[in-house]
Parts: sequence; structure tokens; C-alpha cells
Amino acid sequence: MNGWRYAHIGVEGDELRLGGIEVWQQKWRRTGEDALQLPHPQYDNQRHSFDICEIGAFDHPVRFAVSELSSGVYGFYVPG
Repeated sequence: MNGWRYAHIGVEGDELRLGGIEVWQQKWRRTGEDALQLPHPQYDNQRHSFDICEIGAFDHPVRFAVSELSSGVYGFYVPG
């Protein structure tokens, strides 16, 4: 799936950690790369546009792809 694997689906502000970093406590930096078209984590037949973002230190960023799947509900993919 384009080198990305499903990581999480949850609500805004939940306690998601990626690479040991609390995702919702960070300012997300968009990478400027084109959005990815990936399946909804629970409904394979639905495709969504996922923005590629980074958090953490600039010299060792944690990358992820994120999409708001419905109001306040987000899906996350990570490289891999």
C-alpha cells in the first residue's frame, strides 16, 4: 500500500503516541508532499485523502499520514 501501514483510528485529542511522541500535543508540520489516497482503516472500499505530516525534532522527525474521516475522528498511517 504505497509503503504506508495503518497505525490508529481515534478521536481528536486522544492519547495517541507515534514514535514515543504525543501526537495531539505537537504542532503538525505538513511536508509539502502530495496527499496519499489510502483506504479507511475500517472500510477498505472507502478511499480518503491523507496529508503527510511530521512532529518532533526537525533532525529526527516522526512522519505520519492523517485524515479526518468524520467529524473529530481521525485515521493515521505510518511509513512501513
